[in-house]
Amino acid sequence: MFNFFKKKETDAGKIYAPLDGTVMDITEVKDELFSQKILGDGVAIEPTDGKIYAPFDGTVSTFPDSKHAFGLESADGLELLIHFGMDTVRLEGEGFSPKVSEGDTFKKGDLLMECDVEFIKSKGYPVSTPVVITNMDSFDFKIEQSKGEVKHAETVVISYKKK
Repeated sequence: MFNFFKKKETDAGKIYAPLDGTVMDITEVKDELFSQKILGDGVAIEPTDGKIYAPFDGTVSTFPDSKHAFGLESADGLELLIHFGMDTVRLEGEGFSPKVSEGDTFKKGDLLMECDVEFIKSKGYPVSTPVVITNMDSFDFKIEQSKGEVKHAETVVISYKKK
């Protein structure tokens, strides 16, 4: 009867898994930039396939020519780095098929990129994918899931709020 007093559930302040796979603690990544949280804090996902989806509604803020990583910005200013694999910058874009460009807007669950996992692995690169908040000083955040299976656009891996 008094449902208007209840808070409406929204996606604001939630980062959903951008990949299907197994989430792991960022400190387990075999790259010191990520494992020591030099670029920021977050999680890493060992993907079951090479599809990367939007973890929230936002904008593509950076997208290097190497296509191995990109920066996303949420409507409330959170900056997120998704970095597919380790040292994959050396592939110079080979094995990556972006579906968006720098400056594009997207909705949670939109397909952002496809990566050829088997090709990348055949070149000797691990495919563990860090998902990192790069402007941590502006947000309080909590890792919601640091172990186990995750599904893109369904599993919340990080929750946050502006400081």
